[in-house]
Amino acid sequence: MQDFAADAKDNQISESPSVTEIVPQDSSVLKDGGEEIVYKMDERMPLGEREISKTRDFESPEELYATLIKKLAAYHPSDDLSLVRKAYEIALKAHGDQKRKSGEPYIIHPLNVALILADLELDKESIIGGILHDVIEDTSLTEEDITREFSPEITLIVSGVTKLGQLSYSVDKIEIQAENLRKMFLAMAKDIRVILIKLADRLHNMRTLRFMTPEKQKEKARETMDIYSPIAQRLGISKIKTELDDLSLKYLEPETYEKLSWEVNQKLSERTDFIKDIVASVSNCMDAGDIKCQVNGRVKHLFSIYKKMVNQQKTLDEIYDLFAVRIIVETVKDCYAALGLIHEMYKPVPGRFKDYIAMPKQNMYQSLHSTLIGPGGQPFEIQIRTFDMHRTAEYGIAAHWKYKEDPNAKNIEDQEEAKLTWLRQILEWQNDMTDNREFMSLLKDDLNLFADSVYCFTPAGDVKSLPTGSTPIDFAYSIHSAVGNRMVGARVNGKLVNIDYNIKNGDRIEIITSANSRGPSRDWLNIVKSTQARNKINQWFKTESREADTVRGKELLQAYCRNKGINPADIFKPEYQETALKKYSFKDWDSLCASVGHGGLKEGQVINRLVEEHSRDVIDNQTDEDVLNQINETAARIKEQAGKIHKKHDGNGIIVKGIDDIAVRFSKCCNPLPGDEIVGYITRGRGVSIHRTDCVNMLHLSEIERFRLIDAEWQDTPDGKYKAEINIYVHDRVGVLIQIAQVFSEKSINVEAMSSRSGKNSTATITVTFNVSGKSELDRIVEKLLSLDCVYDITRTTG
Repeated sequence: MQDFAADAKDNQISESPSVTEIVPQDSSVLKDGGEEIVYKMDERMPLGEREISKTRDFESPEELYATLIKKLAAYHPSDDLSLVRKAYEIALKAHGDQKRKSGEPYIIHPLNVALILADLELDKESIIGGILHDVIEDTSLTEEDITREFSPEITLIVSGVTKLGQLSYSVDKIEIQAENLRKMFLAMAKDIRVILIKLADRLHNMRTLRFMTPEKQKEKARETMDIYSPIAQRLGISKIKTELDDLSLKYLEPETYEKLSWEVNQKLSERTDFIKDIVASVSNCMDAGDIKCQVNGRVKHLFSIYKKMVNQQKTLDEIYDLFAVRIIVETVKDCYAALGLIHEMYKPVPGRFKDYIAMPKQNMYQSLHSTLIGPGGQPFEIQIRTFDMHRTAEYGIAAHWKYKEDPNAKNIEDQEEAKLTWLRQILEWQNDMTDNREFMSLLKDDLNLFADSVYCFTPAGDVKSLPTGSTPIDFAYSIHSAVGNRMVGARVNGKLVNIDYNIKNGDRIEIITSANSRGPSRDWLNIVKSTQARNKINQWFKTESREADTVRGKELLQAYCRNKGINPADIFKPEYQETALKKYSFKDWDSLCASVGHGGLKEGQVINRLVEEHSRDVIDNQTDEDVLNQINETAARIKEQAGKIHKKHDGNGIIVKGIDDIAVRFSKCCNPLPGDEIVGYITRGRGVSIHRTDCVNMLHLSEIERFRLIDAEWQDTPDGKYKAEINIYVHDRVGVLIQIAQVFSEKSINVEAMSSRSGKNSTATITVTFNVSGKSELDRIVEKLLSLDCVYDITRTTG
């Protein structure tokens, strides 16, 4: 088979079209220039895995190193590869007898990472960084050692890939993940090679994921699909992105993956002749038009097909463009000439033509796409691009190192800058946000692989790419936050429109602003689609109300202390506050108080943390006499309060402290269950209502109302059934309700009510009210529901 990368590299085109048919099929024989070429496909291997050199299990380190040097020498201009050898010897010695889960020597992993980087034809420093990428994290070598042996440049790259090691294992997993990603993005801003090594590292780990536990497989696959694959897409590296997608799908949806693989292979065997005929016809057409090119046919990647099935709610039989024909030509002029010839030959499907050459994607991908009706009425897709465009599509930003000495290097650097616009946006978020959970939520929304885009124009004719379903508000914030904050209206194609108008491809949008605008409305948060707009609106409100929120937060903390009988002077010490700031990832005490003030953090969480630190400090400095006095005081207090504890409402399992002879009832806003942390609220004339401590109504009580709160707890062994209500977020498709109802039926759960409502992007929310014995039973039901492939999230109602 011909090496397209080499052809693109040398930009050599033969006098007549070169026809190469890439039709993976089990034991199929195809013709290419008179030669018979046999292709053998491993059905267990993701389609994308054929694109970059494969990992061979248990190959010796020396063999891998020899292969690496051979690859590197083939494209690197320098003959001096001694530093690469030095890096290999240092890593080999540092990793020593360390083994991977597969049982092979650990050095096999960094060598395979370096091989993937060599496939992308990266520079020597990247290869060295790939070989050394785990030595700081997993061996005794330090950053100083690497700087001494190599250079500060290599140290920066290796350090950027290294995870944060000083985080406590008691810290929440999301907090750890967020901090590691923040560190990685900052390192990327200094040197983009950091993320290229990280992507190669993740690709090899995904290829060998079969050696991990099923839980770890799903965890890594989910992180890959949420974070790393979208980053590869943003950087335009399709050779890595497509394989990461297919491997993630393999472990996240194994049954779907196996079924889809089998069905695609069946379709492939049925349509081999169809693809061969199309490729031959297109080749003859280009020959007749005197256009020098290469033509090939290919099957689309499994995840690409799966994404289309999910987004369009179709079965595989309803996806007609499973196959694409690609024409690679010499110039942009030839692209459009080839398109004209193809449209004369086959009838195009209306509305299915996309010109990504005139309007490149955000990652600078360029190509002409058109869906055509082939022989027998069978649709197929054709893609037309130049050799340079093909290389950019395959290697993305990694192609930058290939063209460093190119006479058009300035133009290429401008394109690479455009690719990194999203990275600057993420760095802005990092500076704006102290809440790691909010940061992770925004990041995943922004990198959503299932989101499609619309392309629109500014009045000056500049192209803007926004998520499908975006409004003029999203457009305004994509221009500048000041434009969005002062927006009072919009014109689309010269006509005034509502601010919730859904932008369509080709719309020309003009934003109307006013200096008298009082800023965005909170209702806009329910309208906007883009993560950028939502973040900017939230930041505006946080900035505008920060001072008031800070004051309110401090008042709530003080009131909580008074209510619990805690002396604020004991716990509000700088060293205790510093611990709370680290725990909740805030830069200063005022930021934490502001978060408490606007409801982002519960005052009880903060006070409990401070009390815990104070108690630890007291215990460390306590004498035997202090302990004895404390025991006596506690015993006296328990004896005094024992008579005040009264069990309410036989059968409800609640104990309210300090009040006698009063009715107790469960609130309907949050439906507390045995096992939930609860609090009592003294109502006016209706006794005590029991709420969950995270109930929205409790979190937003005024300072005066908070004095009506009272301690409540569950009996050790509460009995009876309790009402629970959950929101199930699903991919909207036929049979979802049946699947969910079956889970409740299998668990013998009595469902009192079930309702559903459709959302955007083919999603839906199903609200279910039912009876359970407690939180543990609810958790088991939620776990079972989350195992369904149609369910992507579940929350409890909180008011």
